[in-house]
Amino acid sequence: MREELSPVDIRILEQIQKDASLSTSELADRVGLSQSPCWRRLQRLKDEGYIKSEVALVERSKLGSTLLIFATLKMGTLSDEKRAEFMRRVEDTPEILECHTMFGEMDILIKVLAPSLEWYQKFIFNTILKLPGVLDIQSSVTLSELKNTTALPLRGFLGR
Repeated sequence: MREELSPVDIRILEQIQKDASLSTSELADRVGLSQSPCWRRLQRLKDEGYIKSEVALVERSKLGSTLLIFATLKMGTLSDEKRAEFMRRVEDTPEILECHTMFGEMDILIKVLAPSLEWYQKFIFNTILKLPGVLDIQSSVTLSELKNTTALPLRGFLGR
């Protein structure tokens, strides 16, 4: 049975969202616990699925000039097999950073990292429009990034 998150659990999650490379000792100091109880809480949070993975965030600007493009897709009716193929192909396309289903006129929202507009035009014809069920695509190219975070607002979301 999953335990409710305590204020200490929330502090642990907040700290590792900022820096997942913290040692257990450093994390324990930051959240006000001794090392062993901190390690046990951290393991429980992992076991219960609160911590999905630990990654390094790469600075996109170091890759040179890149564009973030949000594209909405209008989809036709798909069989279960074609829907599974669509999802597999999206998962297998590294340039698609995110994919979401949506309510409204368009059905899918994808976030694409592109090296240039010329590249993206080819990507539309060679990849996106060849995905099962895609009928139409509308794209928006971002001019600048005003905010980008992977940290979830735990205290506000959990009402603490």
